[in-house]
Amino acid sequence: MPAMRAAAQVAFDRLELLRILDLYGRMVAAGLWRDYAMDFGKEAASFSAFRRTAERPTARIEKRPALRGRQGMWALYGEAGQVLKRGHELAGVLSPLERRLLKLVED
Repeated sequence: MPAMRAAAQVAFDRLELLRILDLYGRMVAAGLWRDYAMDFGKEAASFSAFRRTAERPTARIEKRPALRGRQGMWALYGEAGQVLKRGHELAGVLSPLERRLLKLVED
């Protein structure tokens, strides 16, 4: 039996990307985000959202499958690069951003 080769790069699947882009669209509509970038590497895939193109990302969502068995393969990073949330499920990791959006709607 031939040896399995590791994937050349990590990517988001269709449902993950749909969930992230849905949140992105709602954040754009709220005036919080204006641009995004995606990066796919051997270790991780990331989605970065920007208030303005030239700035550091306001938020970065990262998928790192190597951490699946430990603290979870999903992580949410803040503007200064700090880890805001880690977890095994994308929905849980996106919850701080969802809450911020709800607060804007309530105000």
